[in-house]
Amino acid sequence: MADIKYKNLFTPIKLGAQLFRNRIFASPTGFQDVDGSGILPPEAAAYYERKAIGGAASVASCECIVDSELGLGTPRHFRFDNEMSHFSLARVAHAVSRHGAVASAELQHAGMYANRSLSMFGGESQGCAYGPVEMELDGRKILPMTEEIIERTISKYAQAAVYAKQLGFGMVTVHAGHGWLFQQFLSPYINTRTDRWGGKNIENRARLLISVCDAIKKAVGRGFPIEVRISGSECYDGGYGIEEGIKIACQLDGHADLIHVSAGSHEVDEVFTITHPSMFQPDGCNVQFAAEIKKHVKTPVATVGALSDPEMMEEIIADGRADVVELARALLADPDLPAKARTGRESEIKKCMRCLSCFSSELTHGEPYCAINPKCGRELELKYDNARPAVRKKVLVAGGGIGGMQAAITASERGHDVILCEKSSRLGGTLRCEENVPFKKKLDEYLNYQEKLIRRMKIDLRLNTAVTPELAEALSPDVIIAALGAEPVKPKIPGIDGKNVISAEAAYINPAPLGKNVVILGAGLVGTELGIYLSMLGRHVEIVEMADTINDGGNFLHASGLRREIKLRGIEIHFNTTALSIDGGGVLCSSEGEEVRYDCDTVIYAVGQHSRTDETLKLNFAAPEFYMLGDCISPRNITAATSAAFTIARDIGTVR
Repeated sequence: MADIKYKNLFTPIKLGAQLFRNRIFASPTGFQDVDGSGILPPEAAAYYERKAIGGAASVASCECIVDSELGLGTPRHFRFDNEMSHFSLARVAHAVSRHGAVASAELQHAGMYANRSLSMFGGESQGCAYGPVEMELDGRKILPMTEEIIERTISKYAQAAVYAKQLGFGMVTVHAGHGWLFQQFLSPYINTRTDRWGGKNIENRARLLISVCDAIKKAVGRGFPIEVRISGSECYDGGYGIEEGIKIACQLDGHADLIHVSAGSHEVDEVFTITHPSMFQPDGCNVQFAAEIKKHVKTPVATVGALSDPEMMEEIIADGRADVVELARALLADPDLPAKARTGRESEIKKCMRCLSCFSSELTHGEPYCAINPKCGRELELKYDNARPAVRKKVLVAGGGIGGMQAAITASERGHDVILCEKSSRLGGTLRCEENVPFKKKLDEYLNYQEKLIRRMKIDLRLNTAVTPELAEALSPDVIIAALGAEPVKPKIPGIDGKNVISAEAAYINPAPLGKNVVILGAGLVGTELGIYLSMLGRHVEIVEMADTINDGGNFLHASGLRREIKLRGIEIHFNTTALSIDGGGVLCSSEGEEVRYDCDTVIYAVGQHSRTDETLKLNFAAPEFYMLGDCISPRNITAATSAAFTIARDIGTVR
């Protein structure tokens, strides 16, 4: 008998007539139809397939819009009622199911948010939109759904489920949360209709959703499972709370096969990072909603949100708080999480940092690139990439930060002889200064994971060793990968060398000597995150920024989490403000042509990074092949550094 540590997590569950191999489901995430044709590219099948290979019991697709005329949220949503697109979705179903997982098609309708003019796509509204009631929304008139349109919508969902079954899906996921059509009808604040489809009566407000579930069952058979995702609470003032979420779930009881309990609404910025928990939220932050709902229904319940620890997931199921755990970003960071947990390799799991890089890059670039998994978003490209390099080489990696560690690992995995030199006594680079920051716990765990992996591999690790041209000549490598990083920019401001002025890195390492009142120069990621950390330690923080907004470093959704946390902690950011001089009692600034002073005990500068270009270029001719990556070229984020390190190391030896 195999010794399986997480027996509850790996006990199969039956929904309808469908058996699922464990309790870990991959909840809906991208892949967007990146070219707007309504047809998924080949990369989509490989993207979802990778989760099935890693052991998830169910893998849900992207949003499949059931009514492309009235329900399209963005021009890049997949249009399920366009039969020309079906073969591309069938490839997804087949890719998932052939690995033993159940493929689920997420069925979606944007309701009153359909056919909007979105600045990211340009152009004007493509058509009208219908919601529960007539209203003005973003300068548009939303029309109330008539009986005819309601019946059309029910029919569209049923037909979409038929298509899903025909294409090879084993389940459908009806999205009834996060502000989409059904949540609009379920909301007692939005749906004020006076007919049988709305009003104060929860039975009326839930009638459309229940009618859709029943129509699907009639169309595809009762054995074909329906998962319904709801928001257990909308989590903002003016939205409904868990009491309403319980009522919604009770209406679904017996009509759905799995009630998937999420939270929040996509249209309310302040709760975006509750629906998609940021690094500032605790692990399992939304489990509470599923646990409350499970007390009131017989239908199995799933929970989602900030889950990546198998121990926690096992306890959730063992304690009866949920029957299924759903993972989204956790399976982008490590699609093999289920397989590793089952085989006792939980210490090898790369845990999602919840930095939202994947989500930001998907919306910006069409691919969900993960900060710590360079293979995410490149599944098709790497699907058959198991070959060793054509030529085995001696590779010297200079610098043991994020990029250097990944380059050394990838080069070693490819069969090269690797020497990794780090001038300090520890791997991890400047990011190690954040190791005591509570919301950076997952980052520190990742750095520790990479370090352990390096020490287990056949890598010649040399700490306290700076790579100089002389050392490179002595080692005689075939390849040098320079990952020397960057150093903080010290602004040229009168008083910058005062005793009350330090760098952000120094403040992270030792915040104890800082005064009660702190002014931070710079509202980039370093400055704003440091401000939040110091606020947690009881400091009063103000931030001075020359620009008119936070510099998000290319991760605009993480900035949403930052703004929420900054607001909660009462941190004031003075935009369009330039520091003129510093003295022992504060900072003199210029704002809109006027001088203003901010008194404080300590001034911290976080105005950017300076690349170690000169030091890097000294190694240019120290080996036949020379590559630069990460901050030594220009300051970059973790996602870019990891991606470049992986790709550069992977290329070595393939060109003769």
